[in-house]
Amino acid sequence: MPSTRELKGRINSVHSSQKITGAMKMISSARLRKSENALNHARPYMEQLQNILDHIASEINDYQSPLSQNRPLQRVAIVMFAADEGLCGAFNLLLYKKLLETLKEYDGKVKSPIFVYPVGRKLVNDIKQTKGVEVMPIPDLFEKKQYAEGATTLADELIRSFLKKDVDRVEVIYAHYKSMGTQIISREQLLPWIPRETKALSDKERNKVYIYEPDCEKILETIYPLVIHSTMYRYLLENQTSEQASRILSMQMANDNAIKLLKNLQLEYNKLRQQNITAELMDIVGGSIE
Repeated sequence: MPSTRELKGRINSVHSSQKITGAMKMISSARLRKSENALNHARPYMEQLQNILDHIASEINDYQSPLSQNRPLQRVAIVMFAADEGLCGAFNLLLYKKLLETLKEYDGKVKSPIFVYPVGRKLVNDIKQTKGVEVMPIPDLFEKKQYAEGATTLADELIRSFLKKDVDRVEVIYAHYKSMGTQIISREQLLPWIPRETKALSDKERNKVYIYEPDCEKILETIYPLVIHSTMYRYLLENQTSEQASRILSMQMANDNAIKLLKNLQLEYNKLRQQNITAELMDIVGGSIE
């Protein structure tokens, strides 16, 4: 049985840990709001690009971008988003499991190794030790926390590799942010780009007259890379938001467990202290009778 001094030390240790988890939860809450705002601010730009594509698609149907062309699958590249920091529960583990599932799916079907671009420090070492994988360098802009520029630079590099036929498919693994309590580990194809089904235009939009200059194909050649840039940035923002949400939940669970542990330790400490007091009283009573 531990002594009262040992129990007091454990109580102080758990109390200190509780303060740390509470502080980290507050920090992650602030970062979550910042990530959510960045994600919400990026959506209008993405929606406007899609609206432009919808309008042009209603004018021409025979254009196919070089970024949308399928070809025999030989080389695959995977962009792997993860966390830069720990203490976010099973967040990184679930992302890594998704990568292993993807590698298993491609095993024997494409040339090895598969190129992996790890965005997030926590999984770099694990990916380096994974069989059949070649870790590719990512822009230094991510280390400088210039995320928009980093996502654009990485997307441009992947576009160049695809057009040069160094890779035939590019996929992205990230955590889709659905809500505070729900983050879905997702895998999406970035290249060749699969155009979304264009939404039906309203009568008001259909009756509008647009003048395309220089022409629709030239505009599409400009818009397609921009769509890929914005999509890559959206995946990054969703992953960052999911990371902070996962860390908040983990810190909340740790805080709740600390409260329960403190209650049990305090109860055990009080019982042991009472036993010691009773034993001392019995000694005193016994000594006075003698």
